[in-house]
Amino acid sequence: MNKPLEPILTVSVPPHVHCGRTIKGYMIETIAALMPAALMATYMFGMGALRVMALSCAVAVTTEAICNKIMGRKQSIDDFSGLLTGLLFSFLLPASAPWWLVTVGAASSIILGKMIFGGLGASPLCAPVVGWAVCRISWGTVMDTNATMLSSNLPAPLQQLKYFGLDSIQSIQSSTLLIGEQLGGLGEVQVIALLLGGAFLLIRRHVRWEIPTGFIAGILITTWIYQLIDPTTYAPPMFHLLAGGTIFGAFFLATDSASSPIGLIPCLLFGLIAGTMVIIIRVYGIYPDGVPFAILLTNLFTPLLDRIRPKPFGGPFSYSSKDEEGATCEKC
Repeated sequence: MNKPLEPILTVSVPPHVHCGRTIKGYMIETIAALMPAALMATYMFGMGALRVMALSCAVAVTTEAICNKIMGRKQSIDDFSGLLTGLLFSFLLPASAPWWLVTVGAASSIILGKMIFGGLGASPLCAPVVGWAVCRISWGTVMDTNATMLSSNLPAPLQQLKYFGLDSIQSIQSSTLLIGEQLGGLGEVQVIALLLGGAFLLIRRHVRWEIPTGFIAGILITTWIYQLIDPTTYAPPMFHLLAGGTIFGAFFLATDSASSPIGLIPCLLFGLIAGTMVIIIRVYGIYPDGVPFAILLTNLFTPLLDRIRPKPFGGPFSYSSKDEEGATCEKC
């Protein structure tokens, strides 16, 4: 009796070659990059910061599990994306945030910022910033660190600049801002720790260098222009770079893969637009720190920026914007 022939070729679905990286591994390494800032926040603000971070992460994971159950989808909480969203959202909150604010914001980040669009990778907006915007617009007084942490001796540089002018921040040293001795979101102000985490993500190639570079360049160039206009009114570039959530936004919020563009030029433009809008909001807006709103607004430009793409190599035609409708077509 002849033995059946063994199949020589096995057909399977792609990808056929795997780089070894997984979503779970990416999330774990991003959380690890945030740990120095989390530890510094706990040291700076005490157990209140730890309470906010723990509650936000727990609510985010629970909300994602409930949404998956309602939607009839396979549970995805084991990929740690919900945990990361909760941690990122908590970094935007003051350490004095009440439990109900943390709960509403973390749940909104998952429901409105992630699951309503289809889950991980489908959201056109940065999920933690969506939850922050809901809380900031709805309960502005509770979200204001200058009003809720009056017992703290730490300076509130952006609030002082907004309400009292440039003279009020002259005594604030850059080294003070660098080590996180300022009022703001409990994790977003830990500048030196966030720089270490951002460097780790760049080395591991979890984030692209174009967006942080464009973001920081937008901050520095715009503030430099304002200083040229009136150096007695507008703060210097280094102040805006180290105050508030600039570094946190550059490395951890603007680089969200689902809501940011792809390609070198689109990413640079995305970061540049976001950084420029941060300063415009800080100068003209009613909110002292414009980082979250700037990123949220710039997310809306992503589909347009993604249309910037190189001409196909060897293509016989150069297409204009009307070509997709079949209207015009020009020879190269």
